[in-house]
Amino acid sequence: MPHFFDADVIAAVLRHMNGDHTDDNLLIARAFAEDSADVTASVMTGFDGDGGVWEITVDGEPSELRVPWPGGPITDRPAVRREVVALYDEACARLGVEPRPHA
Repeated sequence: MPHFFDADVIAAVLRHMNGDHTDDNLLIARAFAEDSADVTASVMTGFDGDGGVWEITVDGEPSELRVPWPGGPITDRPAVRREVVALYDEACARLGVEPRPHA
């Protein structure tokens, strides 16, 4: 059973991802979705200890994309950032995009 984070932690992460990392959301969706080339929009809608969830749009139709954390299940707030960064790095590798440096 996955770890479930407090609502305030989820809200903060989603606010950050959907406010400051909209391009990263789209990059992750294009790297991990089945119809990756056709993804036109992506918004992070949630996460738990097993992975992140995005609502993606493919050919004008919304659907859910769930991507497991690369490092495996997590249980604490600092691990969320680490795993989202790892997803971003993996997405860049899959798509042949040069990743930006991480602060």
